[in-house]
This record gives sequence, C-alpha cells and structure tokens, in this order.
Amino acid sequence: MADTPFAAPAFLPTPDSGGAPPVQGLHLTFGKDPGSQMVVSWLTDSPVKRPRVMYGTLEHGLGAGAEAQTRSYDDGKSGRTVYVHHAALSRLTPGTDYVYIVSHDGASPDSGMFRTAPRGRAPLTFTSFGDQSAPQVTWAADGTVALDANSTPATKDIVTGIEQVAPLFHLLNGDLCYANLDVDRVRTWNNFFTNNTRSARFRPWMPAAGNHEIEKANGPIGLGAYQTYFDLPSTETDAELAGLWYAFTAGSVRVIVLQNDDNCLQDGGDVYISGYSGGRQLAFLEKELRAARSSGDVDWVVVAMHQVMISSSDANGADLGLRQKYGPLFDKYGVDLVVCGHEHNYERSLAVRGVVSGSETLTPNPVSQATDSIDTSLGTVHMVLGGGGVSGTTNQSFFKDGTGKVITAVSATAGSNGKRTSTYVKEQAVWTGVRDLEHPYGFAAFTVDPGRHPGDTTTLHVTYYNVNKPHGELSVFEQFTLHRKRSDGPR
Repeated sequence: MADTPFAAPAFLPTPDSGGAPPVQGLHLTFGKDPGSQMVVSWLTDSPVKRPRVMYGTLEHGLGAGAEAQTRSYDDGKSGRTVYVHHAALSRLTPGTDYVYIVSHDGASPDSGMFRTAPRGRAPLTFTSFGDQSAPQVTWAADGTVALDANSTPATKDIVTGIEQVAPLFHLLNGDLCYANLDVDRVRTWNNFFTNNTRSARFRPWMPAAGNHEIEKANGPIGLGAYQTYFDLPSTETDAELAGLWYAFTAGSVRVIVLQNDDNCLQDGGDVYISGYSGGRQLAFLEKELRAARSSGDVDWVVVAMHQVMISSSDANGADLGLRQKYGPLFDKYGVDLVVCGHEHNYERSLAVRGVVSGSETLTPNPVSQATDSIDTSLGTVHMVLGGGGVSGTTNQSFFKDGTGKVITAVSATAGSNGKRTSTYVKEQAVWTGVRDLEHPYGFAAFTVDPGRHPGDTTTLHVTYYNVNKPHGELSVFEQFTLHRKRSDGPR
C-alpha cells in the first residue's frame, strides 16, 4: 500500500469508538462522468464518525482516499432515522479496474471493486430489469415463517444472474423493493441493499424511481427515502427534485433516467404526485435528447423509466399521459431504446414512430415488422422488463386477441381505497413484437459493438435471459440486434 495520509491504519478501529454500527448495504453509482467518477455508498442505523473510502488500482494499491458525506431521513411511519454515507471518488482513469475499502470509526472495513466506463467508442455490456422487491420473511399468526407477500426466490436469484453476465452497469427500472407496502419500510430497504450488495458493490446499479418508491410522509412528495439512499448524477438545482431524473454517458451510450409519476396519469403510489415538477422534467428530457442527438460522440440514446407506453397485458396497461408527453420527443430526437418495468412480464415492441392515424389512445405506429435485426434510426424499441422477482406476475394476463389497454383518464378524487380510479380504452396492439407467456422472471443484457470507422454501423446485441431455475441459473429466451449508423459519419 502507498504511504499516504489515507494509508490502511486510518481504517483500524479507534480505541474510544467502540459500539459503532457495521457497514451495511454497500453499493455503487456513477458520478456525472462515469469514466472518471464513482460514488461509493453504505448504510448505518445510527450516526458514525469519519466515514471514508480508500481506493486505488491493483497495480498501485490503495493510494487515494475520500471522505463520505452523510445524508439522513426520518421514516414517516416508524420514526426511525436512517443514515446513508456517500463518498464521491474522482479523477479516476477511464476503462480501469479499481479496488476500494470503506469504513468508519469503530467498524470493521468492507470492500469491493469496480471498473470505470470507457472513454469514447468501445465495447461494453449493461443489463436491465425492474420490479424486484426485497427478500425477507414474516411471522404468520400461527408462529410459522412465511415468505413476504411481495418476494419470491427470483428476488435473490436474479442478482446471481446479473453477476453471471458481469455488466459494466445495471439499470433498475423502478419499484425497487416495495417498501411502501411494508409495515416496516426501513427493514425492507435494508433487506433490498443486503440482497443486492453482492452485485452493486462491484458495478453501479443505476435506479429509476417507480410508483412504489413513493412513501407517505417521507419527503415533500414521498420520495425522500429514495433520494437519501442513492447519490445520482442529477443536474437539478431544486433539492426536492434532486436525483429523480438524471443522465450519464458510458462509451457511446447516453442513458437518460426518468421519474414517470410526474408525467403519467395512473395513481400508483402512497400519494398522487402527477405534475409535481411543473414541467421541469420534460424540459430536462428535451434538453438531453437534443444534446445527445447533436453529439458526434453519442450513437445510442437509451431511456430508462418505470411506467410503460406499450402493454398488451391486462395489468396496469399503457399510460396515455406518457404517450402524450414523451412520444413526440422520442420521435423528434430518435430515441433508440426505452427500458421500463411496471408490468410484471416481458414484452417488447416493434420499432415505432408516430401514432396510428385517428387513434384516440395515440397508438404507437410500427414502422417495421422486423423482430430479429432492427434499424432504430427508423423507430424506437420499447422493452417491458418487469420480471425482477416480485410476486403478482402478469405473464399469464396477456390479451390473446391482439389488443392492449390504455389508461386515458383518472378520477378527480380518490375512492374508498385511497386511489384515483383509472379509465381504460382498448386498442389494437399493432406495435407488439415479442412476448414471453411462459416465464415471469428475467432480465435483458445489451452489448455494444461500436463499429470500426466513422459512419460505420454500430450494433446493440440484446439477450433476454429467463431466471426460472434454482440459484440463478439462466436460460436464453431470445436474442436480437438493434443497429444504426454511427453519429461521427457524414450528416
């Protein structure tokens, strides 16, 4: 180890700091520049002294250090205070492996490693799913142990599956752990991070907040817990909105992450927060899309979000609010891929652009019938990846007559169940491409082939894996490719 002020002895327990809480839920997120910045985060259930990280390369050892900043929130249901420590690592070298150790006074160290994103066009792989839940047990009235109602064995197994692929980063498309449904929300969040740390300490898990991240009395709009647990590369200057939408670039891929409860119609959280940003998120989205499509360094534009614009399942349904607000922007700026969750099944669309003429539901218009090799310069492919492990799967609820349903309105006030009632309209699902009717659980892996010269074709190779065997063994459901011309060629 290098002989620096951050040398290893600083991480040994200090004599007067006994009883410190342990490091829990170690996880990573990218900073604003994934090639040179990483955030290391962990949880404690009480305050700590000197939370910090040592880091370095395998070649040169742990020669650098960073102090962590602590955020906290008081859970509005239990009154418990949660402490989360975020250490921002900077001046890293792109495309490089790093090791790190985290600790605070009186605690045993914990550790991990990660790889920074490459600079410029380079091969890379990322993965995506939504709707995971948290593995935990509850005590039944007769004293026996029962699995939590929102959890299944796939909640654990899918993490093992991600590690078999070993992506550069993972996109988690909302409804992370369903803490808002639990009597002990803090316990559920702890179990979520405990389950996922075996992957999230080695690669950034980049989340989008879904409707089940909205927790009554946790922050001004119910997203205070989510905003405390994750330090995300947000450019939002309003502290109440920070981290709810953000973007980052890895290689030639620009990822834009959205928080859809702001723009969808459906009432799905503890409180109804539609329209909370007053248009700020839409302005951010258009600014990001315009910049991405005018850049000669970005080939792929990927949007990660929770609620869906396409669905042929008799579950939540597609949302007209998202079609109205996002659809024109996705078309104008040529978004390649949208990954989401919300429906607990797997479905993907054909390439779509514009809407079917005369459609009251703004039905996405398929521009090609291709399902194996798809030119995304013609249209956007939507992928519903809601098989992250939660119970209540909907793969058996697909309509068999070629239709889908769309939420077109909600009631002005909540009903007896505390929710606003949705109005649905059926449509012909002319946009549907592939559905998995047999298996409920799985995730997608995306591997970029950047091409070899300016203006060459770049390809995104996609594999959808089922997690339908014990202990995370994978089986391939389907493989296909997306392709387009690189942006550094003649315009």
